[in-house]
Amino acid sequence: MAAKDLIDRLAEHRTLGAVPRAELEWLVAHGSIRTLNTGDLLSRKGHPVEGLYIVLSGHLALFADRGAGPTKIIEWRGGDVTGMLPYSRMVTPPADVSALEPVEILAIPRDHLTAMTRACCEVTSILVHIMVDRARLFTSSDLQNEKMISLGKLSAGLAHELNNPSSAIERCAALLEDRLEDSEEATRDLAAATLSDAQIAAVEAVRGSCIAQQHYGVRSPLEQSDREEVIAEWLAKHGLNTANAPMLADTEVTFESLEQLVVAVERPTLDAVVRWVAAGCAVRNLTSTIQGSAMRISSLVTAVKGFTHMDQANVAEPVDLGPSLHNTVAVLNSQACEKSVAVTLELEADLPKVRGFAAELNQIWGNLIDNALDAAANGGRVQVLANRENQSVVVRILDDGAGIPKEIRDRIFDPFFTTKPLGQGTGLGLDIARRLVRHNDGAIDFESQPGRTEFRVRLPIAESYQAGVLAKNR
Repeated sequence: MAAKDLIDRLAEHRTLGAVPRAELEWLVAHGSIRTLNTGDLLSRKGHPVEGLYIVLSGHLALFADRGAGPTKIIEWRGGDVTGMLPYSRMVTPPADVSALEPVEILAIPRDHLTAMTRACCEVTSILVHIMVDRARLFTSSDLQNEKMISLGKLSAGLAHELNNPSSAIERCAALLEDRLEDSEEATRDLAAATLSDAQIAAVEAVRGSCIAQQHYGVRSPLEQSDREEVIAEWLAKHGLNTANAPMLADTEVTFESLEQLVVAVERPTLDAVVRWVAAGCAVRNLTSTIQGSAMRISSLVTAVKGFTHMDQANVAEPVDLGPSLHNTVAVLNSQACEKSVAVTLELEADLPKVRGFAAELNQIWGNLIDNALDAAANGGRVQVLANRENQSVVVRILDDGAGIPKEIRDRIFDPFFTTKPLGQGTGLGLDIARRLVRHNDGAIDFESQPGRTEFRVRLPIAESYQAGVLAKNR
């Protein structure tokens, strides 16, 4: 193609067509035509960008693997400009750029860009604006993508956490009808019997032991089975209905109170008394489980609401890190349970508030704790600590995983860099965390060795807290 024809084509270019013709002549003199077929790569992730690319025709796109296969991030058509731009610090592209249809470009080698800024002022001015817009697009796209990933993890974890209490409510509600029927029948049988004061006292003693609080925790399935077997043997020994054994095993009934009942009440009234006690305690246990499960659901909803701050405007304000960290740990609890990782949270007493964007801070903790849980081995430990240091609050997140290899420590905050298997990581979490920390006027750093990795986030104490301290000390 003759130089004059190429200059004429540039004069019709959507982005550069309005610049002086002398600058277009400079571009043609220092550039070369390059063509790509469909599927060819213009630039490859990890390889240096060769120069500035002025797209004359065709269609290009940048695809990044964000965990679910290649995703189109940005695209260019005839009339656009891409590649290395003046004053850009980009060395390698964040992902592959490939041709979606035959492409024709004018390529200006990167070695000529410094000279171009001196010879082509109008071109440089336009390209700087494009660079700023491109940086803004990548930042907003990365942040939105990370939010969607966090939302997906939160939704999956929440669904898992809600499933247990909701299933418990459904199961208990189904059993409650049968137990109420048993209780009503036993109550009619008991009402027909004439009990003395001593017998009533013995019945109340058994009922009292049944509804006692469980201080030891939850029995294992094996312990529960053993208890049912022992109670069934006791009932059979005294000629009583062994069908009541499972209901009695769910309670704290003692054999001492049962023996006293046998002494005080004779058969057949004794069978009605045991059935009434067992059914009544079963109803209490079922209603208690329903109440506890409903409270668990309510606490999870509260934690998610606090984690997302969906009822508050996204403005900088004094933030109490206690609820912020508690809510984050709560919504990631299912992930910790899957690996049997113990998560501990230790906050300094009277921890001052920091000033920042509450939702952004929660996203920081979510990313860092999520990474710590991934790094920790099965049965490992993650610690979350927060304390005051001078005019800052420092949050430390530690895990006992294998550590970060020395050769990659300088790259862990780079966008799209990840050591996780394909489909399990996007390489955006730490990059987003660092951006959000900076947006909240904080700093983030880390130390790592085998068995101990610690990320530290330092945030300024809220001005209102500092002003309150000063007023108090006057």
